[in-house]
Amino acid sequence: MYLALLVIFLQCSELYAQGKVFTFNRVEIKVEPSDKVKNGAPMSIICHADISKNTHFQLKHNFTFLKDGKLVFMAMSDKEDARYAIPVAKSSDTGEYECRVNADGKMGFSKTIYVWVAGMTKPILTADKKEVSEGETVKLRCELPEEVPPLEFIFRKIKTNSEPIEKRVPEQNQNFSEMEYYVEAGDNILQFDCFGKRQVKSGWESSQHSNKTLVTVKEPFIKPTLITRPSNNITEGDQIEFECSTVAAQMRGIEIIFQKNRTILNSVRDKKFLKYSILATQEDSGEYLCKVEQGAVSKTTKRNVFVSELFPKPTLSASMTQLDESKDLILNCSINGLRRANFSILRKSSSGDILLKKSRILAIKVNVNDTGSYTCKAEVKGIIKESKPVRISVYAPVSKPTLSVASGSPEVVLGKPLQLICHSVMGTPPITFTFYKGDEIKKNVTNDTYATFLDEDIGLNDNGGYKCDARNNHSSGVKTSNILNVTVIVPIRDASLGSVPYGEVEVGSDTAFLCSVKEGSWPIDFKFFKKTDHEVLLHEVREYSDRTIWHKKTMKRKDTGTYYCMASNRASVNVRSRPITISVILAAWQKGVIAAFVLTAMAGAGAVALWWFLRKKKKAKGPSMEMSGSALAPNLTSEKLTRPPSDGNYYSGSGYIEDNENHMKSTDESKDSMENRHSRIYGHPDAT
Repeated sequence: MYLALLVIFLQCSELYAQGKVFTFNRVEIKVEPSDKVKNGAPMSIICHADISKNTHFQLKHNFTFLKDGKLVFMAMSDKEDARYAIPVAKSSDTGEYECRVNADGKMGFSKTIYVWVAGMTKPILTADKKEVSEGETVKLRCELPEEVPPLEFIFRKIKTNSEPIEKRVPEQNQNFSEMEYYVEAGDNILQFDCFGKRQVKSGWESSQHSNKTLVTVKEPFIKPTLITRPSNNITEGDQIEFECSTVAAQMRGIEIIFQKNRTILNSVRDKKFLKYSILATQEDSGEYLCKVEQGAVSKTTKRNVFVSELFPKPTLSASMTQLDESKDLILNCSINGLRRANFSILRKSSSGDILLKKSRILAIKVNVNDTGSYTCKAEVKGIIKESKPVRISVYAPVSKPTLSVASGSPEVVLGKPLQLICHSVMGTPPITFTFYKGDEIKKNVTNDTYATFLDEDIGLNDNGGYKCDARNNHSSGVKTSNILNVTVIVPIRDASLGSVPYGEVEVGSDTAFLCSVKEGSWPIDFKFFKKTDHEVLLHEVREYSDRTIWHKKTMKRKDTGTYYCMASNRASVNVRSRPITISVILAAWQKGVIAAFVLTAMAGAGAVALWWFLRKKKKAKGPSMEMSGSALAPNLTSEKLTRPPSDGNYYSGSGYIEDNENHMKSTDESKDSMENRHSRIYGHPDAT
């Protein structure tokens, strides 16, 4: 019975469980009162789960709220709605919101919604000092207590009657920033404020400006006073006195500097004033500056001074500025509208001016050493003024120039450039040199003592006609060099080699080798070589001709080989001919002797063979014949073998075979040699 009840209970539970079916339709998120909220106002983020069920039953909902992907709030409810309430919205609440719902293992996700809390809290500004001295620093702190980084802080320094000076400081990890300000001279009363900025979806948002902070500035010393005596109507020759002064709370460390433009004229330390005096000249007109410094503080007063001219600068005139040596020169110093002054005439020098005469006029007979710059000075009431310099040039005549080739030798290889040098030993520079090729001007050069000319257009017929001129500002005029004749060297071209006889030469005979060139300047160096493991020089000769013949006496078998010749001249280019091959063979009479020896040997061999045949035949006829001949045969044989040869037709052993073969070979070679012998030098294009 109990078992039956248990089964019924379990089946009912299973049927009940199978009846709880639900699904998420959507999850919605919204903001009240709107997605743009004013800073400080309340707002709520509401999440709603839209769920469909097959029957009415209770579900537990776990709501999770996220801002910019980070968890900000969680709630559990039987209802399908949850609220994330923010009583006081701050700018830091701006961001992307979303919610997630978990119900019985199933998840639902909302879309994201952007919420903008408009406006930022007002920053707080504090200063570490309320009173500072010029040259000191003040530290400021700007804080946005309710904001979260990243933030940007803007500090402002506010001076009366001027635009605020801003400094920006980004802060990535904190909601405050600090800034130090240097207090400059003249910053009597300073005001500071600050404001903050943050980046939102639509751009940058700024906070209100902070409270203004007032900082009082103390002066360690007052702005200096600059006085001149006389104060106006200053003329050259007057004594001018400058006085620069200040008032300081503490004189220690005070420095007064007096300067004109960038030049320091005088300075004092730990004193209240400075004095400086000068004898006025027109060059003393300008702006003067009195500067007082103490530590990092500097204050300046400026004053313009104008000095009237007492007399103008003198003028130096010359009778001539360019003249020949030994001519007369007159220098005259004058002042426009003034005749009474102390004059002096000087020559400028790197080591200092050289006084020539204390007078307004100087007359001299010049030489080349008098070339230089001259000035004159005039003095009135202690004021000295100097004229502009006058350049005087004294000229010695140029000497006759010499024209030479830069390489030293008056010759040039055809196709190569020719460099010429024109030089004058004497003459005051600058000297103008003119180069001629024939009657044609090729180049003008102005230099001190020499000039060069590069002729890159050398032809076969350019064998002379170069000259040069030299001239300067001397009245003597132009000097001309001697005519320079230049030899054009034609390089060697196309060397060739031939011989008589050509190809095969008999032992003991002479051979003539002919080496010639198609083109090249004389003399020509000819060299004859034979090729072996290394080059062997056989003969060399210098010829004033385009060819040479070398007679080689008594040719030997070892002279067989390959020959070539080489030709060169002053162009320093070696030209090599094509090689020819010479074979040295036996002469005709030598071949005849060898043939006779061979025929004699063959005849002797035939006689021996006949004797041997007859002897064998006699043995075959019977014992009687054998017995009758047996006594003679040994004697005959012995006599024949031991008899010495009576002429040169007898050879034995391998020596006979070798000589016979050589004789046959020589006979053939002699025949070929006889067919090729003639009077021309074969293998040579110029042979006759």
